[in-house]
Amino acid sequence: RVLVGVVATQSSESSGINAEYGTLAETVSPKDCQQIFYADDGSAVGKISALRLWLDTLMSCGPGFGYFPEPAKSWLIVKEEHLDMAKEVFGDTSVNITTEGHRYLGAPLGTDEFRDKFVSEAVQGWVADIIALSKIAEAEPHVCYSSFCVGLSKRWLFLMRTTPYIAHLFQPLENAIKTMLLPLIAAHFSPLQRELFALPARLGGLSIQNPTKVADEEYKSSRVATEPLIQLISEQNTKIDCVRENQVAEQLSSNKTEVLSNKRKWQMDQCKAVVGQLTAPEQRQMEELSLRGTSTWLTSLPLQEHGFTLNKLEFRDAIAIRYDLPVVGLPRTCACGKTNSLEHCLSCTRGGYVHLRHNQLRDLTANLLEEAGCKDVTIEPRLLPLSTERFQLRSAITGDDARLDVAARGLWSPMERTLLDIRVFNSLAPSNANLSVKQVLDKHQQEKKRCYEERVTQVEKCSFTPVVMSTTGVMGDEADRLYKQIALRLATRTSQSYNTRLKQKKKPEIKISERVV
Repeated sequence: RVLVGVVATQSSESSGINAEYGTLAETVSPKDCQQIFYADDGSAVGKISALRLWLDTLMSCGPGFGYFPEPAKSWLIVKEEHLDMAKEVFGDTSVNITTEGHRYLGAPLGTDEFRDKFVSEAVQGWVADIIALSKIAEAEPHVCYSSFCVGLSKRWLFLMRTTPYIAHLFQPLENAIKTMLLPLIAAHFSPLQRELFALPARLGGLSIQNPTKVADEEYKSSRVATEPLIQLISEQNTKIDCVRENQVAEQLSSNKTEVLSNKRKWQMDQCKAVVGQLTAPEQRQMEELSLRGTSTWLTSLPLQEHGFTLNKLEFRDAIAIRYDLPVVGLPRTCACGKTNSLEHCLSCTRGGYVHLRHNQLRDLTANLLEEAGCKDVTIEPRLLPLSTERFQLRSAITGDDARLDVAARGLWSPMERTLLDIRVFNSLAPSNANLSVKQVLDKHQQEKKRCYEERVTQVEKCSFTPVVMSTTGVMGDEADRLYKQIALRLATRTSQSYNTRLKQKKKPEIKISERVV
């Protein structure tokens, strides 16, 4: 017979180590049951008589280590057929005895019925949180979306990772997410798009997971990740040498890598299953949304001091643009007189928004170059007029009034002048529809080079870098190399790590997404 005994205790400010006796675990060290201590919570599993002996030993030896057990706050969990024996053995103590179960370190421990009741009550509390968050989302959907992804959605992960067979109990939570929260973020969506929204942002989703589908995977991953610790606890060895400690550490690291790999594979399988049901244009759009840079505006915190916040109309329009959903309130006819559509809005020059997104990226890039220590940073520098120069490419710009977007010295090498020309293109335009995202980026990069590179290198005697980016935030190879170089110079200049300053590269991607909105 194996019975479960849980004794939750409180200790004084002590480390649980006594110079004369060693550790408390070594002193108690039961023979017929297994024990574990987590901070000031002690527990043991075994037969009833062994658990009583363990408690008595803990009561007598604990105070010497600054550990004071409180039986009145302790619980003994036994099977129904052993309840009478438990009452007889623990009758002279104030230990609480139950045959159902009790909360232990935030997770249910006991019968299946107790587990289901415990989880259901927790789910009801989270449903109430979703309802409260939805009320706020009516006015601040961007902030609420970020709060859900970064904060609220993490609350039920611990329960998923510690308790098996509870996926079906999260259905009320999924119903609340689907019917209360999501409609305030994306006004109209289909069941298939709900599955799409559950994908990670880096795969084109919104990272709003379906808890009924991830619960089992989280538990499996948790078991794999903690297997070395489970084995260590089962061994009940109070003295662990350095060799064994290193073995456990290596195994934990290896298991963590395995868990991450399996999780990414599972997410990719989910992505392929969803994308396989989409139409060809939708699959082309998902291809672009899965590239680096298209989701930084979603995954970044909406910090007002950096200008990363969107109001309720902008945020909902941004989600509609991201998934080609109907834009609420979009006029049927554009101010230019043509039939309006999402694609037309991203291309029409009437109103100056196309120029605004270009100029925003231009000015931001110039500011970053100055912060990185580049000299002679100039916006819209005029090129030297031509005299007798001739170029091989007929597409080369030869006008005397030719200008580029940004000039700077010292970017790639000391004193070398670099000229940048920026283009932000609409990836939904008909001319780009039949090409892959990489092909579109290469096409626009080559167009810039054919127009300016020969003149810049031969006449200006400096380097040329085309900065090409889509309206979704995807960068071309040259632009990606440029902002990495800026991040490296910023790291060197400010004595910060390269990874920290590399976050500066998110700014152009976020700003472009905001200008699109």
